[in-house]
Amino acid sequence: MTEIKELPTQTCRGPLLALKDSLELCGGKWKLIILVYLAASKDEKQFFMQMRRDISGISAKVLSGELKELEINKLVSRTVCDTQPVTVVYAITEHGKTILPVVEALIKWGQLHRQKFRLS
Repeated sequence: MTEIKELPTQTCRGPLLALKDSLELCGGKWKLIILVYLAASKDEKQFFMQMRRDISGISAKVLSGELKELEINKLVSRTVCDTQPVTVVYAITEHGKTILPVVEALIKWGQLHRQKFRLS
């Protein structure tokens, strides 16, 4: 188990800022779900409308906004296809894939947490 060590204020600032950045980047209800969805998709890419149908409970407006933020932060790429009507394909980037081990750890922790309350 990882032990959190007490650090002097100056030393602690770097990790806290990095954690804050990470939470701002991936926080919210949908961003990690979108990244996992794209990573699990065939060829790790997906059309917007298919994502909208497959990710239960997300509105088109929210999906669009979350994808835009993920694209700005280089976790997702966006490709506009030259089709009629225009279609847009999203894919997880190599940089986006670097968060997947963190997500897997969160999933394991979430499963343990659920078990703890089921057994209580």
